[in-house]
Amino acid sequence: MSEVLNIHFNNRPINSPIKENEFLLSDYEKIKKIEGLFAEIMHTLGLDLNDDSLCNTPKRVAKMFVKEMFSGLNPDNKPYISLFENKYGYKNMLIEKDITFYSNCEHHFVPIIGKAHVAYIPGKQVIGLSKINRLVQYYAKRPQVQERLTIQITDALKEILQHDDVAVVIEADHLCVASRGIKDTNSKTHTASYSGRFKEEAIKQEFLAHIYHKK
Repeated sequence: MSEVLNIHFNNRPINSPIKENEFLLSDYEKIKKIEGLFAEIMHTLGLDLNDDSLCNTPKRVAKMFVKEMFSGLNPDNKPYISLFENKYGYKNMLIEKDITFYSNCEHHFVPIIGKAHVAYIPGKQVIGLSKINRLVQYYAKRPQVQERLTIQITDALKEILQHDDVAVVIEADHLCVASRGIKDTNSKTHTASYSGRFKEEAIKQEFLAHIYHKK
């Protein structure tokens, strides 16, 4: 089973639900606070925090949350995007496919594991290739829903490039579906956003043919 969602929007940024005062605390302060709270969760579950295997778990989890899994919540971590002059006059689509990412479902805080396929048609400038990957990771490293992630990547690229010729397709496994609830391990969720020239059927189909081509 595969679910396909085609996302269309009218130049509106889709923001993650972050509190206005979120960034009053430093990373150190967040880690210390989460450490204490997670210790309470473990204690409530009946775990013995005096055990040598568990005693440092709250600190490890807190550091992982702030510095890794949810680092995309901090705008200071947004990657600087390098643009270079399109000296060769390249006018065809440029595709970065199979970008692996790990995110977390904001409903149950369990992993989303997926691949992003990103394309744009260059104008006067091109993006450093690694920066596309970094942009995907930045938006993935926060509690997410796949629809929003797809749009956030699209919006960010359109803003950087200053044009709309951008396409993003994401396919992902959601462990909230696979490991709990319905426990369906076979389904994948697909989302897609097409802007500018990628709304033209011929260009859209060329893009899809590239990302789904099997060697």
